[in-house]
Amino acid sequence: MKKILLLASVVLVLQSCVVRTATKVVSGAVSLSYKAVKGTVNGISWAVSKAKGKIDEDRLDGTWKVVGVYRGSFEDFSKDQNPDGSFTSECTEGFDQIVFKAKKSKFKPVHCSTQDEDWVKYSMEFGKNPSTKEKENYIEYNSNNYISVIDVTNKTMVLEGNLMPKLGFSGAKLYLLEKVK
Repeated sequence: MKKILLLASVVLVLQSCVVRTATKVVSGAVSLSYKAVKGTVNGISWAVSKAKGKIDEDRLDGTWKVVGVYRGSFEDFSKDQNPDGSFTSECTEGFDQIVFKAKKSKFKPVHCSTQDEDWVKYSMEFGKNPSTKEKENYIEYNSNNYISVIDVTNKTMVLEGNLMPKLGFSGAKLYLLEKVK
């Protein structure tokens, strides 16, 4: 009788361990897939972490189309369980973009692919950003304006700061850009 009781209790303990472990695996997989879905806008993935170390300035070179805007900081975005990172352009033809010429350290925003702005001289630094007080990659322009470079790949770039003043008034701070050319 003692053997049957001992065997039954061992089976019960093992079964509860298996169920508990399976529950953790399933919930872990669900949260992992949720984070992957959370980080995409129109099939383009947002950077989920800041670049570690210095980003080569040549990676900025080219024309970048604005495809996503988040109304809040990168820190808010990383903590947000359901961020609204959508962006609706007011352009009927063309798109909002930024053109970088890394060799000359110049950039210019272009509204709706037609309304050219003046070229703005910038310097890209890696260090303590004066506006955020964090060690990161950032662009300084017009002597006291800063844009944090969160991450740059060959297809996407994520910037934080006052990139588009017309959207900045509504709280937009984080921008997802897609490389055009």
